[in-house]
Amino acid sequence: MIDAILQATPIPVMEQVARFAQARHTVLAGNIANVDTPGYRARDLSPELFRRRLAEALAARRSAAASQTAADAAYGAAAGPAGASRRAWPTSDWKSLLRHDENDVSLEQQVAAVAKNQIEHNLALAVISHQVRLLQAAISERA
Repeated sequence: MIDAILQATPIPVMEQVARFAQARHTVLAGNIANVDTPGYRARDLSPELFRRRLAEALAARRSAAASQTAADAAYGAAAGPAGASRRAWPTSDWKSLLRHDENDVSLEQQVAAVAKNQIEHNLALAVISHQVRLLQAAISERA
């Protein structure tokens, strides 16, 4: 029953957003750490690919929930997001000038990407925190 309540909130989606932002932050931090490493190629996790896969998983979950039988719904069977085991791997698609040491890391691009990623991570955590507070208020019967 509690799983069905949590699945009805944005918490599972925001959890995936926060996990992606954390993984992307690790990749971007590695790029910054290797800004002076000869031959290093910048890597990134594609936010567009993540958003597309997340939308596909949500659509699949909605269609699975819509086709769920009344008997399954009565017993609280929850449909998990499709493709949850798929992972986004780092790519090397940063477009910047190649330096004499064949390193293509642009510190400015990396810092801007880290800042944007941090904002997305903070937003996901703020939504999760708000939803948990709402659930706590509902459980304790306080408004």
